[in-house]
Amino acid sequence: MKATLPSTTPKLRTFSSPPLSFNFSFTFPENRRKLSGTSLLKGSPSSISYAPLRVSANSQAAPVSAEAAKATAVPSEMKAWVYGEYGGVDVLKFDEKVAVPEVKEDQVLIKVVAAALNPVDGKRRQGKFKATDSPLPTVPGYDVAGVVVKVGSQVKELKEGDEVYGDINEKALEGPKQFGSLAEYTAVEEKLLALKPKNLDFAQAAGLPLAILTAYEGLERTGFAAGKSILVLNGAGGVGSLVIQLAKQVFGASKVAATASTAKLDLLKSLGADLAIDYTKENFEDLPEKFDVVYDAIGQCDRAVKAVKEGGSVVALTGAVTPPGFRFVVTSNGEVLKKLNPYLESGKVKPVVDPKGPFPFAQVAEAFSYLETNHATGKVVIHPIP
Repeated sequence: MKATLPSTTPKLRTFSSPPLSFNFSFTFPENRRKLSGTSLLKGSPSSISYAPLRVSANSQAAPVSAEAAKATAVPSEMKAWVYGEYGGVDVLKFDEKVAVPEVKEDQVLIKVVAAALNPVDGKRRQGKFKATDSPLPTVPGYDVAGVVVKVGSQVKELKEGDEVYGDINEKALEGPKQFGSLAEYTAVEEKLLALKPKNLDFAQAAGLPLAILTAYEGLERTGFAAGKSILVLNGAGGVGSLVIQLAKQVFGASKVAATASTAKLDLLKSLGADLAIDYTKENFEDLPEKFDVVYDAIGQCDRAVKAVKEGGSVVALTGAVTPPGFRFVVTSNGEVLKKLNPYLESGKVKPVVDPKGPFPFAQVAEAFSYLETNHATGKVVIHPIP
């Protein structure tokens, strides 16, 4: 598939890198252009050691970042991951000559330090909502954490040097940006961003926006409030791990139950689940107890509706929807992130970064392949982005 751009935009080209070899351990405390070339970046770790997942956060401010000092002069071209046709992970190409996006009046330009992957990235790449997508070729990526290096004329609060995070697409499925966060720079509306929580590093912050906004909006849409009970399906996933924490810490749930595999039950408890259900050993719908809300973050709505109280609500993020279940598409909102920042900075709500990451920028394709196994714990993060 070919796509063309005005002649003023540089031509994209791809390259193959030599295989990467590194030894690394991570434990978090969490318009058109012509494509040429077909080779994927090749980079597979030869030796990786993973420390056990440990979820923790504290209220101490992180040391002043050196990232702001690096983000000085803005070049005309940048490194980015792109795809010029819809398909599997193999359509992703690495390009060193992508034009840095222009900044509109209400936008800021961010030097990207870290980004996170989301299931919607894969669905978009597969063309599942191409009727409302932006034109190809696409630089994917919704979640970003980085440093403001340029501000538009109508920007009111943010300034150069600010460390920010957010979901760059206001509507996930309606015209998401052609130039996403899996690049050295991305342009974002000020209203979609918030200052990065002081106690979190860029990798932890990058994993939060779309997932925490989805968790929060879903709970709000159900009318969730203090004293209500909730069952979270896939409680160890990116959204589910945050639903548990928000339900308990922000909304005041009387009881939080959640499902996960055997190895992840302790994680559920550490996040605040009162009841951790091993889905490999028991069916949650057979429990005698029913819940005010069931938050289905895995695609089992037909079973979820059997576990909800009469008159209760079932949120279904993916898969077929069975009444009274409902689906929604999250709206990115920097004001919600600002509202939740105190819970993050106090350590009451913690980011969960998959222990196999962060993945280096050279291994975005491998990171997508891992995400699409549906076995990630928390968020799959890309860091550092050079």
